[in-house]
Amino acid sequence: MLAEDQHLVRGALLALIELEPDMQVVAQTDRGDAIVDTARRARPDVAVLDIDLPGTDGLSAAAQLHEEHPEVRVLILTGLGQPGHLRRALDSGVGGFMRKNAPSEELADAIRRVAGGQRFLDARLVAEVLQTDSDPLTQREREVLRVAADGAATEDIAATLFLSPATVRNYLSNAMTKLGARNRIDAIRIAREAGWL
Repeated sequence: MLAEDQHLVRGALLALIELEPDMQVVAQTDRGDAIVDTARRARPDVAVLDIDLPGTDGLSAAAQLHEEHPEVRVLILTGLGQPGHLRRALDSGVGGFMRKNAPSEELADAIRRVAGGQRFLDARLVAEVLQTDSDPLTQREREVLRVAADGAATEDIAATLFLSPATVRNYLSNAMTKLGARNRIDAIRIAREAGWL
């Protein structure tokens, strides 16, 4: 199964996969929020997911897919190479993580390995992860920043997450302090660039 919102890229991936005699694309989607339903209907062995998708990002969808259909193995393809994305992917039960600019012959190898229950990880990205500080944010601080990233006011964030406005302000303040950010917008930028959101 393929999940990629750029039609040209998805077409190229489809063509590469269909060249392999032991592989067939059984489903495609261009939205992250359609991944779980598409996998439920198509029952793929492997889901090849982009990170940056409309609706739901590929990593969040991978976590949901792992929870609801653990038999579907996931390979993340990304143009973004942030170490935080690799950490989130591994925490989400993803079997493989590779950059879109990898040599095309690696795609089939990665799919085969992931289908066989092995890991396939971009070696350069793994080296960067080992040299990078880990995510200092708590799960709740990340949730507050995600909702804030949509432009929500403190009261709206509180209502969405069933928190009090004072608690939301505390989470935002803690996140800004931990990230050395000037304000919530800066905290969101820093966390996104690190791949923590």
